[in-house]
Parts: sequence; C-alpha cells; structure tokens
Amino acid sequence: MSEPVFPPLLTGHPVQGGEDPFERAQAMAALGCDAGSVVYNIQADRLRVAIVFAPEVSLQDAMAMLPLCAIGFQNALGALAPPEVAVHLGWDGLICVNGAKCGQFQTSASTTDTSAIPDWLVVGWELALLQTGDAPGDNPDVTALYDEGCADVSPTQLVESWSRHMLTWLNRWQDEGNAPLHSEWMGLLRGVGEPLGDQGVFLGTDERFGMLIRDGADTHLRPLTQLLETTR
Repeated sequence: MSEPVFPPLLTGHPVQGGEDPFERAQAMAALGCDAGSVVYNIQADRLRVAIVFAPEVSLQDAMAMLPLCAIGFQNALGALAPPEVAVHLGWDGLICVNGAKCGQFQTSASTTDTSAIPDWLVVGWELALLQTGDAPGDNPDVTALYDEGCADVSPTQLVESWSRHMLTWLNRWQDEGNAPLHSEWMGLLRGVGEPLGDQGVFLGTDERFGMLIRDGADTHLRPLTQLLETTR
C-alpha cells in the first residue's frame, strides 16, 4: 500500500504494528517536533491518525482544533464515499457513518490550564475499516467503513483528503475565526435538540463549541476542554 502524500506544512510519520499514533504524536510533541507532524497507522481493520499543533492562543480557544479536524474528516469522507452514505459527528468526538459508531476523535495538550497557551496540542482519530468482533448486524449501533458501502475508499486516499480539508478549514479559521467553523459543525452534530439521559436536553454549542444543556429552567455549559485526555 502506498504511503499518503501530504500537502506543504504537513509531514507524515508512519508507525507500524500495534503502535498508537496518538501516543507517538504526544511523545514527539513533548520532545519539540514540528507543528504539522502527522502520525498514522494504516492497518487492515482500522485507520489511526494524529496531528500535532503548536497553538498561539489559549487552550480554551485552541480546542477549536478538535471540531476543525472532525469537520475536515467529515468533508473528506463525504467526498470519497458514495452519495447515500451519511457521515455525522458527536460532540464528544464520535464519528458516525449511517447512524452507527464507526470511529472516534480524541485530544490532549501540554497543559490543562484553559487560560494558558499550550506548548502543543494533539488531535487524533480512529476509524474502523472492518469489523473484527460481532458479525455485521449483530450490533447495529457499531459499524465499520467497509460495511457501509465504502469498500472502494482507500485509507491512503482518506488520510490525504482529510489533511487537505483540515488545512482548508485551518486557514479559514485563522482568517475568519470560529463563526464559519461553528456553523458547519452545528450542521453535522448528532443529537441536537434531543435528551442527554437525565441530564437535560442538548441545545447546541456556544461560540467556543462548549455543549449547552437545558435542564428545566437552567442551562449548563460543558466546555470542550472536558474532553482533554491526560497527557502521557
């Protein structure tokens, strides 16, 4: 399988076997690697990718990279998959294909201080290509890309397309701020207007992409920084 070709400003770093690109990217970032380093692992049954950012804004603003990367993914898969395939996103990083879980985004940073400018921020994502556990149909809430009519989507192509769409959104975010990103994301989010168990109703997100939850007469904010994973 050929390796992805990345646009200028991005540098690919393949890893093999069971190595986790998200963990490798964090280690590289901590050692001072260049921003735009993309670590990836293409396996027969799953695709894993992580990118290193060097933010110039506070952590609470830099967290926009999570929805930005997710939108880039949705745009990329939407362009490569057959037109009847629906790709949506969860506020918590979920990737859904035709209404079932197919992957997940995750993020970590050099600090958890929301007002500090982090030395680095890593966004990673994982996508199931083939189901390796239950037989297709046994668990309708979980799927894999090739079970959803996307057998012709090459993982290499998908990584390349994601990197281009992500960079397009990054440039737009730098020029125009959160507003266009927020508008696009709201159109792709699952569950808006629906109950979140007994917590209340998911109303949407604020200008920094935090989850707004209506509980009776009260509205609560769940900031996107709550999704940060512990630095390894």
